[in-house]
Amino acid sequence: MRKILIIGAGRSASSLVKFLLDSSDKENLKVIIADISIENANKLAQNHPNSKVLKLDIFNEVDRKREIKSADIVISMLPARFHMEVAKDCVEFEKSLVTASYISEELKALNDEVVGKGLVFMNEIGLDPGVDHMSAMQIIDRIKDQGGKMIMFESFTGGLVAPESDTNLWHYKFTWNPRNVVVAGQGGVAKFIQEGKYKYIPYNKLFRRTEFLEVENYGRFEALANRDSLKYREIYGLEDIKTLYRGTIRRVGFSRAWNIFVQLGMTDDSYIMEGSKNLSYREFTNSFLPYKPTDSVELKLRHCLKIDQDDIIWDKLLELDIFNPKKIVGLKDATPAQILQKILMESWTLEKEDKDMIVMYHKFGFELNGEKKQIESNMVVIGDDQTYTAMAKTVGLPVAIATLKILNGEIKTPGVQLPISKEVYEPILKELQSHGINFIEKEVEYLGYNPFNL
Repeated sequence: MRKILIIGAGRSASSLVKFLLDSSDKENLKVIIADISIENANKLAQNHPNSKVLKLDIFNEVDRKREIKSADIVISMLPARFHMEVAKDCVEFEKSLVTASYISEELKALNDEVVGKGLVFMNEIGLDPGVDHMSAMQIIDRIKDQGGKMIMFESFTGGLVAPESDTNLWHYKFTWNPRNVVVAGQGGVAKFIQEGKYKYIPYNKLFRRTEFLEVENYGRFEALANRDSLKYREIYGLEDIKTLYRGTIRRVGFSRAWNIFVQLGMTDDSYIMEGSKNLSYREFTNSFLPYKPTDSVELKLRHCLKIDQDDIIWDKLLELDIFNPKKIVGLKDATPAQILQKILMESWTLEKEDKDMIVMYHKFGFELNGEKKQIESNMVVIGDDQTYTAMAKTVGLPVAIATLKILNGEIKTPGVQLPISKEVYEPILKELQSHGINFIEKEVEYLGYNPFNL
């Protein structure tokens, strides 16, 4: 049997493992699931006869090399910072590698060796990055093949809560790593190009510069800029494009309310708060407000940030219980961001019966035969349950499909790469459709840049 080694058995690996095990008889596969937690691996394997689980510490060089050497292809579902250990072994033992993570400079440096050994190192083949690359390039290449010239590309993705599970005023629950949500946008500036003009949004302004978009049957959303949209000019072959903007999707109103935390300083992860373990939620909130012993914490916050008592933002803050004097943080040597994350997880963690939702939305503006045209393309995926979430499906299935196609020689161009060639994206997008991951595309009147706040 052909051995597929999956290193990492986190939440995003559920649909990946299921797909490969479901295909294992037909494809003659042995699916080896390796993780530091044998319990996580067992949960995904579900005693399938073509599965094997093993406990693997990625820093145990002997065990890691043994398993990689005996595999036919390797999938790393580890955090991105751990991929290099796996990648170097894959080069040494001449094994192709698949990851859902962004390509690092270290990984790029292996390209000559990877090409020389005829290996495929496929990266950025999850959701975002991944499905966004493939779905964008499919339409961009089609427009170019017809003789069209791209003048605008906007792309947005969001991990959200499904409408039937939307039960709080924020219209949001954590569907992915909560920490990434809390610190999103920090440490840099959002960069994009709009009608030929470079635009920059610093972190303290990011959540008040949003764009609105409509998704049929799902209503209105807002999008805020990602950190660096400009790098996609080269990746997508759009060096001369006038507008290029990538962003993150939220329900309308989320960003304006989240901006309260940003302005207060609650999302800061750069310092430790004194006595954090014994702070009450109310004391935590008060830490960021002026000293006025005659005013309540609530009154100080409203005055400081000019929030009216009948503003929906006020109700959102009350819903999170941030003024409760009896709830204790309980985190030793914690940063503001870590404390805020703990508070939010009490309100925004998915319940057992909740479902998540992925929304992806693209806009393509182009000139063809002297006429300006615009295409809108969107994808919505609803999770099945807390194991086979929309996030797990949209991350794991592209990884699984790519792995099989590399193993079967259908994707064979060697190198450290991402999925932007027709050889890769055409067959994968076609197969994803049979799993409910598909795009609804329509041509609309060309509107050019979006007028909202940009």
